[in-house]
Amino acid sequence: MQSQIGQTLKIKTNPCNVCPVECFAKRPHTQGFCGAKNLRIASANLHFGEEPVISGTKGSGTIFLSGCSLKCIFCQNYPISHFNNGRDIKVEELVSVMLELENLGAHNINFVTPTHFTLEIIEAVKIARKKGLEIPIVWNSSGYEKVETLKLLEEIVDIYMPDAKFGLKEVAKKYCAFENYPEVNKKALLEMKRQKGDLKMENGVAVRGLLIRHLVLPGEIENSKIVLNWIYENLGPVYLSLMSQYHPCHKAVGHPVIGRLIKENEYNEVLELADKLGFEGYRQII
Repeated sequence: MQSQIGQTLKIKTNPCNVCPVECFAKRPHTQGFCGAKNLRIASANLHFGEEPVISGTKGSGTIFLSGCSLKCIFCQNYPISHFNNGRDIKVEELVSVMLELENLGAHNINFVTPTHFTLEIIEAVKIARKKGLEIPIVWNSSGYEKVETLKLLEEIVDIYMPDAKFGLKEVAKKYCAFENYPEVNKKALLEMKRQKGDLKMENGVAVRGLLIRHLVLPGEIENSKIVLNWIYENLGPVYLSLMSQYHPCHKAVGHPVIGRLIKENEYNEVLELADKLGFEGYRQII
């Protein structure tokens, strides 16, 4: 099934061109830039720490995938994203995990950092749907995505929950592996909005649409303002999760700019803009 899916838009894992890196690794024989060979997960459980519209009252069925193409130096999940911690599984086992999470009462199946395993996830979701899976699929990603790959997900994903991390390539260059993040991210967000539209909820829990996350970085307030202004001008006042939870991790520890916590006045300055632009969504308190 993977080969048939890949042929649709020439997206494939051998040589791999699933994500914007296009490293052309011959998975599963060689490892991709993201760290992937075989399908690999770090954990799967009910998660109550996502945005309230995702976690709801019963939890989000969160599946953390191992590896990542973006390699942000401040990643809070760096043992998973950078060091590839986890275990290899077959597609059939992923199907069982999804069905088990639904049986536990999960509001959704929430794939975290899933991009490099897009083809395997498509296969698993199709099988799970045939076996009775009914809850929404959440695509919880870095926002560094190829439009061609996203098109394969149009009938698979119900809720897109991407990051919009960087609005300037010089900022992206400092903190992740690719300075073209802003241009790639913008195209991805436009495609996600085209597919799913604004966030829709039932009984206070999201069932379809787009929810964008933005983490405010210390010392990079102008970057946040550029991100928010672009989103508003091109996507409208979408549902926005504006996060203040940053703390130095991994290679950010001791960094001259982001080696500290965010200050209350920094976050409030970005929050003020978000409110002025009329974004709905989730805010954090420092």
